[in-house]
Amino acid sequence: MTASVDLSSYRDQHFKGSRTDQERLLRGTSTLYVGNLSFYTTEEQLYELFGRAGDVKRIVMGLDKFRKTPCGFCFVEYFSRDDSEMCMRYINGTRLDDRIVRTDWDAGFIEGRQYGRGKSGGQVRDEYRTDYDSGRGGYGKIVQQKILPKLP
Repeated sequence: MTASVDLSSYRDQHFKGSRTDQERLLRGTSTLYVGNLSFYTTEEQLYELFGRAGDVKRIVMGLDKFRKTPCGFCFVEYFSRDDSEMCMRYINGTRLDDRIVRTDWDAGFIEGRQYGRGKSGGQVRDEYRTDYDSGRGGYGKIVQQKILPKLP
């Protein structure tokens, strides 16, 4: 590929290393973070969609830290940077399970990152969401706690 796909301004706050190290890894990575997935999207669906951009090395599903169920994100690792760039160009922003998929560069998957970082075990964004989203378990966790009666 001649021109590289631009890096986003988002940076993983838990990255172990300097900002310069992270930038360097992001410019050469073939791993993508994929967000805004339905909790019901399967690995098979992800392989089918992301395989259209190139040869997928592996997909690591994001899981709720406590329940070990899908929580709306994954990591897709391609064999080559060119294939991951194709994905960023052509698959980012497409629809899967009635949701607009968001892809972003990732410095590389490290064991443990597949678990949600929210207090409830899932995604932090889902805890603060105030709208109803059937593909992501209904209302956000904070709203659910306010509208659902507490069990004794």
